[in-house]
Amino acid sequence: MAQAWRCAGLSWTADGPVLIWDGGRRSALTWGKTVAFGVAEGEVRTCVGARGNACPLGAPVPARSTGARCEECARLDRAHSVAADTLADDPRPYRVYLAWFGPGMTKVGITAARRGPARLLEQGAVCFSWLGTGPLMAARRTEELLRAALRVPDRIPYAAKRAARAALPAIAEERAGELAALHARAVALSGWPESLDPAPFAPVDHVAAFALDRAPAPVGEVGELVAGGAVSGELVAAAGPDLHLATDRGVLVLDTRLLRGWELVPAAGQGVAVPVRALKERTGAQDGLF
Repeated sequence: MAQAWRCAGLSWTADGPVLIWDGGRRSALTWGKTVAFGVAEGEVRTCVGARGNACPLGAPVPARSTGARCEECARLDRAHSVAADTLADDPRPYRVYLAWFGPGMTKVGITAARRGPARLLEQGAVCFSWLGTGPLMAARRTEELLRAALRVPDRIPYAAKRAARAALPAIAEERAGELAALHARAVALSGWPESLDPAPFAPVDHVAAFALDRAPAPVGEVGELVAGGAVSGELVAAAGPDLHLATDRGVLVLDTRLLRGWELVPAAGQGVAVPVRALKERTGAQDGLF
């Protein structure tokens, strides 16, 4: 019987995307590499637990869930996150950023300064710029200021980000244009926390890092994994948790969050034998209410 592996998610390093496996094994992903795996017959997807702890119930989770956690573990995981405001005494510096995902789609967020741009790569930000650095609560107050004064959201559904990548301007300066205007409006606001040091506008573009400038446009996406199914394709691009794979059905987007919770084995054949669906089309411009 082939050895099975459990995927712990996709991480981004200075050298590109890396698949992380339970136990600490890492698989670097390079352009042109074949990504191939299957799910054995009879397998059931189970909860991945929370904060490094296994789910005490080993609860089953839906195949289409990107969180791969049962309700209780999802609650525990979020309760200890920066977003839950439970780490007010964290002494480490944090950065506020502005991120752009496509025409008319921007957001504000915060990340630990020690992580550098990793958070932006993980989110699939096409372009970003730092806005300022300071203590966690000062960064949080700045984020809230932009949400209230400029109606800039702090979250965007990932399906919307994926759809926005289908219509990116070809010129980097055009991709940075909306961020430049938003940055100028943000630093002009009154009410900034005194402990947050503003950062000048300095856009960072990820189109080349994601290989979106040379990869064929995707024609669909993997909807879910299933017992007995398999996926095999050549990696041509990646953005956030998404891998763009050239397959026998054309280029498909695989959200690696769908891998978590499954026991994965080497693929026995070539091609894609899981449900595939058309990419969702973008429905309209951002309205600040995400």
